[in-house]
Amino acid sequence: MYKIPFNKPCYTGNEDKYVLQAMRSSHISGNGPFGQKCEKWFEEKLDCKRALLTPSCTHALEMAAMLINIAPGDEVIMPSFTFVSTANAFVLRGAKVIFVDIRPDTMNIDENLIEQAITEKTKAIVVVHYAGVSCNMDKIMDIAEKYNLFVIEDAAQGMMSFYKDKPLGTIGHLGTYSFHETKNYTSAGEGGLLIINDEKFVERAEIIREKGTNRSQFFKGLVDKYTWVDIGSSYLMNDVSAAYLWGQLEKAEEILEYRLNAWNFYYENLKKLENNGYLELPVIPKNCKHNAHIFYIKLKNKNIRDKLLNFLKQNGILATFHYIPLHISPAGRKYGEFRGKDVYTTKESSRLIRLPLFYGIKKEEQLFVVRKIEEFFNI
Repeated sequence: MYKIPFNKPCYTGNEDKYVLQAMRSSHISGNGPFGQKCEKWFEEKLDCKRALLTPSCTHALEMAAMLINIAPGDEVIMPSFTFVSTANAFVLRGAKVIFVDIRPDTMNIDENLIEQAITEKTKAIVVVHYAGVSCNMDKIMDIAEKYNLFVIEDAAQGMMSFYKDKPLGTIGHLGTYSFHETKNYTSAGEGGLLIINDEKFVERAEIIREKGTNRSQFFKGLVDKYTWVDIGSSYLMNDVSAAYLWGQLEKAEEILEYRLNAWNFYYENLKKLENNGYLELPVIPKNCKHNAHIFYIKLKNKNIRDKLLNFLKQNGILATFHYIPLHISPAGRKYGEFRGKDVYTTKESSRLIRLPLFYGIKKEEQLFVVRKIEEFFNI
């Protein structure tokens, strides 16, 4: 049992009454009262065309791939430093994934390497906003417009983060959020959101989410009966999960402020170690407003990284590394291709450690983590 866990699922205290209310209602399946309240909250907060709750961010990405009609032979550009769902959603539709290198400062896709990876087969660019810190969306959207490509934002970690004055997930044609238990906001373990920024996708997205039927139009009174009209699957979040999420949306700003304070505490207290060359701290570009999703440090190399991880574990602290680059995995080699040179993806990912950070973490717990890192370096 760890003295300080890596994560504790976000809990505000209001979730219980809403979940119980949903359980005792006559509607606990998808598109219920709490689901509708959550979707309205997001649509107003994000100023998007439509926000659709899904059982997971993975499902939201799969819906995005369907909406832009990904087909065998298409190529989709994305970073290799991401979760497998980012790639799987498009591979499932027959696409070939084209990996390009990341920037060492933000761990995001290098916007300057995208254009040279484009071919006549390229259909979309999928960006991943690592740690809730935005990619360079101006440059990426310019490239997409030049080559008539779709942009999908995998903003799984990006709720309440901004690029300039735009919430992450609202800049590309489609965006996605995750409400997994490790995220800043959760819907009782799993959950996701599809963010639609182009009106032309709204009607079909509702059909795809309803197993390929026009059931949504039926309930709106637009058709007198519903039937199977397109491909789709069961992509509706149940209302009990939505009720749990609603308990957190009510306190979204409070949760954000708490996490930012915790993030800043680490940054301020570890700065002297960076100044002395022992480690590197996260970089937040000036156009980005982050949500304190992850606090990571980078060590000089993988060997030091692994030794520090073990040292922290021995002292009751669960810190973790993160993604193993997809292009070196068996499936990554089978379904994808790294285009260009892997200068930073493998190197940077192999020296990164994520420190414990969650809503409710105490300053004395964070100070203990800091002191143990200092002890490791004999500071």
